[in-house]
Amino acid sequence: MNNSYDVIVVGGGHNGLVSACYLAEEGKKVLVLEAADKIGGMSASGYLIPEAPEHMIHSCALDLMSLRVHPMVPEELQLARHGFEQVEIKPGYVYCHPNGDTLVFGRTPEATANEIARFSSKDASEFIELMKLVNVFLDMAIPIMRSDPAQFIFSAKIKALTALLKNIKLKSHVMDLIQSPAYTSIMERFEHPVTQSALCSLLGAAGPIANEGTGVFFALLGFIHRFGIGRAVGGIQTFPNALEARLKELNGEVRISSVVTEIVAEQGQISGVVLEDGTHLCAKVVIAAIHPKTAFELVTPGAFDRKVMTRVALAPANAHGAAPMKIDMALNSQISYAKLEAKRGDGLCLRSAVILVGTADAVLDNFKCAAAGTVSNKPYFWATAPTAADPSQAPTGEDVVYIYPIAMPVEPSDGWDAIRADTAQQIIDFTAVYMEGLKDYEIARRVEASPDLAERLKVYRGCVVHIDTGITRSGMMRPAAGLGGNKLPVDGFFLGGAGIHPGGGVNGLPGRITAARVKRFLK
Repeated sequence: MNNSYDVIVVGGGHNGLVSACYLAEEGKKVLVLEAADKIGGMSASGYLIPEAPEHMIHSCALDLMSLRVHPMVPEELQLARHGFEQVEIKPGYVYCHPNGDTLVFGRTPEATANEIARFSSKDASEFIELMKLVNVFLDMAIPIMRSDPAQFIFSAKIKALTALLKNIKLKSHVMDLIQSPAYTSIMERFEHPVTQSALCSLLGAAGPIANEGTGVFFALLGFIHRFGIGRAVGGIQTFPNALEARLKELNGEVRISSVVTEIVAEQGQISGVVLEDGTHLCAKVVIAAIHPKTAFELVTPGAFDRKVMTRVALAPANAHGAAPMKIDMALNSQISYAKLEAKRGDGLCLRSAVILVGTADAVLDNFKCAAAGTVSNKPYFWATAPTAADPSQAPTGEDVVYIYPIAMPVEPSDGWDAIRADTAQQIIDFTAVYMEGLKDYEIARRVEASPDLAERLKVYRGCVVHIDTGITRSGMMRPAAGLGGNKLPVDGFFLGGAGIHPGGGVNGLPGRITAARVKRFLK
């Protein structure tokens, strides 16, 4: 077996595979090493519940919002030829209030405003005004998100500047919005509890909305309106599988069950990696498409000074104390939303939607309790039945349910082993209020909290976006000062995962940006 490569990628998640494909297109000899027994990382799906071997489980990511915002990777890498296909979910996100009212986030600001008008005409008008600011922000932000912050990309700068100049009278209002707490902006604008709670439940998925600078989370509204929510036909595993097929077509190589124990640096230069079995693989470049903290700790001790190692170690990862929990359920029949649909009275079927549950107060309380090491007794979660949109993911007439409590404690006072089962049951009980049949039809469940996600996915503190999302951890500041640019202190060492710009989400942009950096380095 040949042990010498131009580029070795550590981590076979979608970003690592994306980098590998772009570099293989350039004729580079590329190897991807994945520690697990399958590729995909956080973009993986499979049959993970032994009692329900025909029910497909999405073990982390499910929806494809950010890939619809930034669709370049599947287009440029021709992934449709390799089996990757996505469909839009309609309706996408639907807020469910405890009183049985529902609010659909539509595909245009006007559609969402019409939903809001069912509760408050004033709120509907305020929403249209809010979206004017959000859309200006998106027109400025999207070109920058798609670009390497270390490069002067003239076209991106021009697009952002043009958007600003066209709306110069709104500049101060846009800046006020994105720099303020999202919660403050919601509560000062909207009067009806359904409107307030719907927006809090949506934006809270990005982090604690009472914190400064969380106004950037309003971008989620713009993404929904402009691009919608997608799902991969056949499960999200088809995305990394298509990337692997494209890589092999380009003569790249993938090895699974290959644990890297050292990224070797000698005299300030990368020389390769060492595997768990002692095998030494040589390479001019190593891309670490894994959590930045793990990546830096794998590099030969002493290669980085104390200052660099400290910056990486202290980069915020669920620093607010909250992390998602994940509950998957296999069912022997299909859930319904008959009561919610009946109250709406407009004939809209909600089965394929993602439901968002939580009052404005519950969203705040969940983050507050998580920071204190406890579990709130107020429900705040997202849930969906992936099989409603793609029945092939379970036996005929049966369902899989995906439940995502947003803000559970990273480090509960009593430890997760003591509370995992009871907490999962509490969340299922909450969900069953809205999903009719959920508990009656259960075959089996799969539960993961932050330490389980941390162990399985090798992400520090179970942070699925690697480094917390925020305006102070974007661009050249992601993952930390001095580490978000073209060059790291060891030549030939590159980060390539969600811990660099533009951050988390299934879109492949970090991998695409890293591949371009490596191309420039190897010239």
